[in-house]
Amino acid sequence: METVAVLDFETTGLSPACGDRPTEIAVVLVREGQIVDRFQSLMNPGRRIPFEVTALTGITNDMVARAAPVARVMREAARFVGPRPIVAHNAAFDSRFWKAELDHLSMPTGLPFACTMLLSRRLYPGFPNHRLGTLVDMLALPTAGRAHRAMADAEMTSHLWCRITDDVVERYGVVAVGHDMLTRVQRAPRHRVPDLLAGSK
Repeated sequence: METVAVLDFETTGLSPACGDRPTEIAVVLVREGQIVDRFQSLMNPGRRIPFEVTALTGITNDMVARAAPVARVMREAARFVGPRPIVAHNAAFDSRFWKAELDHLSMPTGLPFACTMLLSRRLYPGFPNHRLGTLVDMLALPTAGRAHRAMADAEMTSHLWCRITDDVVERYGVVAVGHDMLTRVQRAPRHRVPDLLAGSK
């Protein structure tokens, strides 16, 4: 049985290439539709958090000043994830920070990320948008605390991941839906998804 690591970052900004760093990470391990373990930590990014980011996340400079440095937290998070495949919502964002921070530590970055945002665009094209909050509302998924905090977003993404896998099984008759299959689906043009999944039965 496959266990995936669903993760979410909060950060000082949008791009590690511009010097932005993480301020919080959460990881939930999901197996057979259930959350089986959790990891969460604030971290000290070594730079100030802009006011507009604090307004969005609620994470203040005082909060991260008391937290462990990024390097220590990222080592712990990487050990927690281990060799498991990773899932995130808008994975292009989270994977950039994951790769940048582990590259700083000369640690392997693991498998490609599966992205619940890309998958939802292919499976739920009629939705008004594919932001996490919209998908949670449209699919009546469980909510978990304040949005734009890492653990709440990671838990909601995990519920979305489980719903996506269930819907693929129900719609397309696929017996075993895994991370590798869904990373192929997220890269496929929308019109090719039924044929791709039909070949996986």
